[in-house]
Amino acid sequence: MQISSRFSIGVHILSLLAIRPQDHHTSEWLAGSVGTNPVVIRRVLGHLKKAGLANVKAGSGGATLARELDEITLLDVYRAVDVVEEGRLFHMHEQPNPACPVGANIEQVLRLMMVKAQAAMEGVLAAVTMRELVDVLAREIEGKRAGNG
Repeated sequence: MQISSRFSIGVHILSLLAIRPQDHHTSEWLAGSVGTNPVVIRRVLGHLKKAGLANVKAGSGGATLARELDEITLLDVYRAVDVVEEGRLFHMHEQPNPACPVGANIEQVLRLMMVKAQAAMEGVLAAVTMRELVDVLAREIEGKRAGNG
């Protein structure tokens, strides 16, 4: 099981918009930092725009933050980029044997636990704002600059 990379790409994009506000944030420029194709960036930016997290100008107008960092949680980003449907983070095997006592009952028992696990993960994401993440990221960047300079 793996969460789509759209989540980390969305967080990366919003972090760049915050840390480098003076730059012209085209999809090509953002793709250079993320290490992906500009088409992928445009798709993720479309999700972020639809969720009200980023402003995007048509053409080569670039992108900016639509909200303050302390108003955006990691859960907002996670949901914005359609990582996974609610209650569907974990997938069940599709054809357990209904003649087997375990096979006949495993889904209903395990599904409840999986939903609880997803809710716990989403609770952690809801507790972290982009401000907190960007502050840690900025300290990390400064620490590396100081260590290299």
